[in-house]
Amino acid sequence: MCADCGCSITDQDIGHEHHHNDKMAGVHANPQLNDKKTVDVIKKILDKNDHEAGHNREHFNKNNILAINLMSSPGAGKTTLLENLASVADFKFSVIEGDLETNKDADRLKEKGIQAYQIQTGSACHLDAFMVHKALHHINVEKTDVCFVENVGNLVCPASYDVGTHLNIVLVSIPEGEDKIAKYPVMFRSADLILFTKTDLLPYFDYNIEAEKQVARKLKPNVDILEVNINDLQTLKDVASWIEFKMKMRK
Repeated sequence: MCADCGCSITDQDIGHEHHHNDKMAGVHANPQLNDKKTVDVIKKILDKNDHEAGHNREHFNKNNILAINLMSSPGAGKTTLLENLASVADFKFSVIEGDLETNKDADRLKEKGIQAYQIQTGSACHLDAFMVHKALHHINVEKTDVCFVENVGNLVCPASYDVGTHLNIVLVSIPEGEDKIAKYPVMFRSADLILFTKTDLLPYFDYNIEAEKQVARKLKPNVDILEVNINDLQTLKDVASWIEFKMKMRK
């Protein structure tokens, strides 16, 4: 949960409700999570977020858009995946980008002709439903079949905040090492699809990918798993096909 890392609670929050869509400033306090007042504040934050997430989902449904929350640790290849997916996908997609600072990822996507809008979170280590709601005003729904919400690189907090999407895709890259799925179970339990990325690097790392798949399926037996190598066009087509299947399932 986001409160575990302190990003959703400040000293002021104990006195009044806090919304992540406002810029946060100053040093975060370290409230005790067993304190009733702190727990009440956390519940209010999550309840309000979930309510707004429902509005976002209604917006996507109304416009027949499949919304996907794309999550991973930093550097796992979220933006690179989207850049390359554009060349193989039969659907039109837009991207809501989340980073603490800069427009670099959104600019990369725009250079590929992909509709993208950047959210700079400042100090927040994840996107929330209010941030995504604001971004939706900048997305042309008539040119969007799928909307990716590329969350801030983080394997903890994004899993606890509903942003109004329909599906969760979580990336884990080979250079990260074999322990990420076991260490961050909440994230991987929330996944509808797990993508093992940078699989072309397997010969250079001591990484047992089949063992990691077993760990993932112990956490969530029905999770779908694909391997991705951006130099192998078929692996990208497999991701596009999975998304297209989910689009058909919603009709």
